[in-house]
Amino acid sequence: MSYSLLQRLPITLPIVQGPMTGADSPALAAAVSAAGGLGMLGCGMRSPTAMAEAAAAVRQLTDRPFGMNLFVQATPTPDAATVQAALQRLAPLYAELGLTPEVPAQWCEDFGAQLDALVAQRPAVASFTFGILTAAQVARLQAVGSLVVGTATTVAEAQAWAAVGADAVCASGMEAGGHRGTFLGDFQSSLVGTLALVPQCVDALDIPVIAAGGIMDGRGIAAAQALGAQAVQMGTAFLTCPESSISPAYRQALVQAKDTDTRLTRIFSGRPARGIVNPMMQAMAADEANVPAYPVQNALTGALRRAAAAQGRSSHLSLWAGQGVAAVRPQPAAQLVATLAEEWRAACRQLSAATAH
Repeated sequence: MSYSLLQRLPITLPIVQGPMTGADSPALAAAVSAAGGLGMLGCGMRSPTAMAEAAAAVRQLTDRPFGMNLFVQATPTPDAATVQAALQRLAPLYAELGLTPEVPAQWCEDFGAQLDALVAQRPAVASFTFGILTAAQVARLQAVGSLVVGTATTVAEAQAWAAVGADAVCASGMEAGGHRGTFLGDFQSSLVGTLALVPQCVDALDIPVIAAGGIMDGRGIAAAQALGAQAVQMGTAFLTCPESSISPAYRQALVQAKDTDTRLTRIFSGRPARGIVNPMMQAMAADEANVPAYPVQNALTGALRRAAAAQGRSSHLSLWAGQGVAAVRPQPAAQLVATLAEEWRAACRQLSAATAH
């Protein structure tokens, strides 16, 4: 039997705010933690200095536990021809915004330096996606008091995280918004739904499972617990909170989205990710197979997406969102957590009453 995740952290509600690199903020993480959940900082694209600054900002706002997330990745060395071909594909889109694409100064942050920064910050939770740590890296984080949580999109990935000593696994169903965390096998075969993935991971592991993907309200939290998860991770639900750092154009797209508006795409970052369909996704769909892998494509489209946000144009943004996007509720994070908690308790009472008959 796995230990109690809520008691060990300790948090009062089984709600983890999704890290959402590039859309999170210290204010959002602090608000969720202060309200009884676990706020998270998405640090995949933060420098070590920025990681330290963000963690300090959270600690200034609350003394409650919070977590930090990193992308497990190696710095690539793409050949010049691949880069130039990618730039040529993007040139018309850059031109629409009055820009010319250029080779960025770096492809991604150095993971080793980020890991050192994470150890130095000693967050209550250190979570990871896109890859897997070594047992030694896991032990290093645990030695400073951080619980290590690995992202898994299949049972095999969940078992791999357990094998290296992770304290818990976040089982991320195909409904989830943003990037897929797949690191074993191919992406297509790893598109397992939350309802199927969570109980299989629970049965296969002796450590807690956190459910993610398509969970937007208290009923979803109760349902995930009925499947054996100890907590849920919710990203899309928190995107429209005023504390998130997304642009007004992104925010408007989320509020207007319907349940059928998201697709998986590689065109923005080079790694499959779920977002709201927009003109850039449609324009580049035919070239998707030729897009260089993450983080190269992500770096090449970075200036484009920043310019689009500044110009208020959702047409060129990566509008990451899960399949539950139509159920977003724009409200302050503390209010949303309180609403979720009330709905969750009501759903639990309803389930108890139903099973009593």
